[in-house]
Amino acid sequence: MVVGPYRRVLDHTASWPVPAHVTVLYPFVAPDRITESVIDDVRACLVTVPTFTCMFSHVAWFGQDVVWLAPDPDASFRALTEVVVRRFPECLPYQGAHPDPTPHLTVGSTRLADLDGMQRAATDLRAKLPIHARIDCVRLIAGADTPGSWRTVSEFALPPA
Repeated sequence: MVVGPYRRVLDHTASWPVPAHVTVLYPFVAPDRITESVIDDVRACLVTVPTFTCMFSHVAWFGQDVVWLAPDPDASFRALTEVVVRRFPECLPYQGAHPDPTPHLTVGSTRLADLDGMQRAATDLRAKLPIHARIDCVRLIAGADTPGSWRTVSEFALPPA
């Protein structure tokens, strides 16, 4: 993937190992509380959002702390978040800090990288855009804030468009 080499040196979650992704909902149910019932509930709410395509067409920033790629359009990512939050209202996106979270693919953050490295990556990535993507599944991954602890719990196919 285009962002892989950048994430390995700029995004601390790449070592957890969390793959490149656009977050649907974080934090979610604690890993030890993810039961078959929770998985079934996630599956049931995701059937309302069909497979879609998007383009990652520009680099953006959250302040000077996080460099990311913006999906366009982002409406289907927002719909995924909305349906999961509707079913799991106790799991507010980013613990309620961002009531309307911006869908994004993190490339790097100051938790691992320095600003100069992220700016160089942003410049390099601009030359490689746009990236076209077909989104046909959602992965439920879970773990702790430590390297090597994250794993895919389940994968959910989105219905055909």
